[in-house]
Amino acid sequence: MALNTASFESILPTIVAVLFAVAGVVNLAGRGPAKRDFARWGYPAWFRLVCGALELFSAALLLGQQTRVFGLTLAGAIMIGALFTLVRNREPFGHLAPALIFSALVVVTVALRG
Repeated sequence: MALNTASFESILPTIVAVLFAVAGVVNLAGRGPAKRDFARWGYPAWFRLVCGALELFSAALLLGQQTRVFGLTLAGAIMIGALFTLVRNREPFGHLAPALIFSALVVVTVALRG
């Protein structure tokens, strides 16, 4: 089965939603690197929880056809903040790569909306 643009338009937002949901759960759980990274970057402990909640909210918005534009807007804002944090703290490319991939997926999803 070949993927056409229409099917990609419906699959991609779901993929992005799942990725943001996983990221939100990781931040809310605060285990291991997530908790250490936020502290190392100088953010208060509560900020990780806010980020996790916003990621989950963005994921939920992405799943609805009528709320998708709001989900994409929120996801884009989250990724701008994440990229700013990573670049400001001179994180290695291995840490920056997932954020770049998430950002690219958000941009492609927006572009496919036409």
